[in-house]
Amino acid sequence: MEKAISKFIAQTLVFAALIAGIALWAPAVQAQGAPPSETTYDFEDDLVTGDLVRPDGEQLIVRRRGRRASLIQIREHFIPEMLKSVEDL
Repeated sequence: MEKAISKFIAQTLVFAALIAGIALWAPAVQAQGAPPSETTYDFEDDLVTGDLVRPDGEQLIVRRRGRRASLIQIREHFIPEMLKSVEDL
């Protein structure tokens, strides 16, 4: 009984050390790979011009049609029909 308790305590301590190590390691990893929250571009005194680019033509709005029943029908008597066709050969 005493062996089982000491084994449980040892496993608990190993698990706690593992969790503590992960908790200390995770913020360091997140701090390294975190992208900046804001990006600023400075064009100094350069004149930046541009136009709004749109596709030529008109926008079409298409109405979706309702759901239709499938035209594929499952044959319920496929195996008996197959055996019947083989008998005729």
